[in-house]
Amino acid sequence: MKKVSKVIASMILVFVGFIAFNASNTTTASAASTTSFSFVYKVAKSHLGASYVYGATGPYAFDCSGFTGYIYKKGASVSLPRTAQAQYNALDHVSYKNIKKGDLVFFGGSKASISHVGMYIGNGKMIDAQNRGVVREAVHAPWWHAVGYARVADAD
Repeated sequence: MKKVSKVIASMILVFVGFIAFNASNTTTASAASTTSFSFVYKVAKSHLGASYVYGATGPYAFDCSGFTGYIYKKGASVSLPRTAQAQYNALDHVSYKNIKKGDLVFFGGSKASISHVGMYIGNGKMIDAQNRGVVREAVHAPWWHAVGYARVADAD
């Protein structure tokens, strides 16, 4: 009977430990999301005004997807695919009403014809690399046609 009691007590301890571990991870994950955006955004802001060069991946000049790839690599140790279309295809999509700071915004003729990407920074704005260089601007500016939004899951 003592042996059965020890087994049951051990199982209870494992169960309680499992619950405590999961609860602490949930808090850490939520804190990590805010921290990751802060680091990525800090890297992005430090490159405001950098030149646009087609095919450039930084650190002194960027194209749009080179910029998003660079800031996520340096700010969150996350590797993104090289092109805007490949980034869109590889990431988890979200709707505009569920967009969060740090999500990527994709532009083009359609979801199958993406030609530009920027990072959402809140209040309807993004930071991106385009012909004027790295700038902050409105997501729904008249010269852009937003076709999709995606979350960089590893940076959450």
